[in-house]
Amino acid sequence: MAAGVSSAGDPPPRPWLKVRGTDDATTLWFAVLRRKEKGIFIGSLVLRHGDHHALLLSKGWEEVSVEEIRAGYPDAPADGEADAASGSG
Repeated sequence: MAAGVSSAGDPPPRPWLKVRGTDDATTLWFAVLRRKEKGIFIGSLVLRHGDHHALLLSKGWEEVSVEEIRAGYPDAPADGEADAASGSG
């Protein structure tokens, strides 16, 4: 989005793909990892604290912070705001 390739309301154009996960894919259980390959980033959604997570980190993948992901969505609520608005927090 920062590069002007996509907007917050539209899916990214090919060859970019949206990172997909279930509704309960919270950062408590899952991590978004990325690695630069041939000048572009590839990404993966993986379970934290598992063998696959550790393997990818050992091969040079880096974890993307929640703040960095949220930066692309300026209307996204800050931590805790969504829970407070829904009455579940």
